[in-house]
Amino acid sequence: MNSTISGLPTRSSQRYDRLTRSFHWATAAVVIFMFASAHLWETLAKGTPMRKGLQSVHISLGIAMAVLIVARIAWRLFGGNRPASDTHPAVNIAAKVGHGCLYLLLVAQVVLGFLLRWAQGEPFNFFGVFPIPAPFLVDHEWRGTLGGLHDNVAWAIILLAGLHAGAALWHHYIVGDSTLRRMLGPQRGSMRG
Repeated sequence: MNSTISGLPTRSSQRYDRLTRSFHWATAAVVIFMFASAHLWETLAKGTPMRKGLQSVHISLGIAMAVLIVARIAWRLFGGNRPASDTHPAVNIAAKVGHGCLYLLLVAQVVLGFLLRWAQGEPFNFFGVFPIPAPFLVDHEWRGTLGGLHDNVAWAIILLAGLHAGAALWHHYIVGDSTLRRMLGPQRGSMRG
């Protein structure tokens, strides 16, 4: 909720709410780990415990990412505070388009990951706790195509997320507006937000 005193936004309305910030940074951390782990295991010999371990964590975090993305979209549509932007309307439109593309790519990546695992016909479970059964048969022949698409979408996510991070730094250090600060936690000595 955006509250004001004397017409000026309060500190709590100048930042995204805690859950939105948590979703944002959790997504960033998982995306970076998953991208790095996939490229790391490619350097390891097939069948080694380290390679299998990285793949297992990657798969489990892919399942967690599916839940995280659904929660993020629901929270974005039905909750959370969105601080007023102090940037030009054209920049706001570009940011919305960029965010929309990131969401679409993340959803596509999760779907491709699930389809790829089902096409491989190998165990697909969340940290060994519970399996994710295939709701329909995915032809084994699709493995190569799904794997290629999964890899291409991963690169697209990393490139777009890099532009997103670069834009936030540009706003912070060049423009000097509050764009980056809105996604950071409260500063020491400030009100909790």
